[in-house]
Amino acid sequence: MEWGAVFMLSSFPVFLLAGTVLGFLSGLGTGGGSLLLLWLTMVVGMPQQDARMVNLLFYLPAALITLLLRKKQGLLPVKPLLPGMAAGCAAAFLFSRLENILDAVLMKKAFGVLLLFLGIRELFYRRR
Repeated sequence: MEWGAVFMLSSFPVFLLAGTVLGFLSGLGTGGGSLLLLWLTMVVGMPQQDARMVNLLFYLPAALITLLLRKKQGLLPVKPLLPGMAAGCAAAFLFSRLENILDAVLMKKAFGVLLLFLGIRELFYRRR
């Protein structure tokens, strides 16, 4: 094997390094999943729908490990979070069903508006 093949963007060591770095960022809550989507679609050239499925498979174990570590550290009050967790699961189920019914362009625009709203909120949010 040539050294050039080891450092290609689609080689196993590069994927391993990218997965490790993005998993670390996900654990910190800094948007590793969003960066993974960008990596898979823009660098690797994966279709967006496939990249979303990989992102979900990537996110679930990363979230579980982070959840268990935060719980062990006593930094995760579960009881107050239950309503939000239930609402999130219900919304994920509902919108995964709506995705098959609604126009893809409309869904992309709605998601863009949601991200824009959340970004503006984060810029101006002040802790009480």
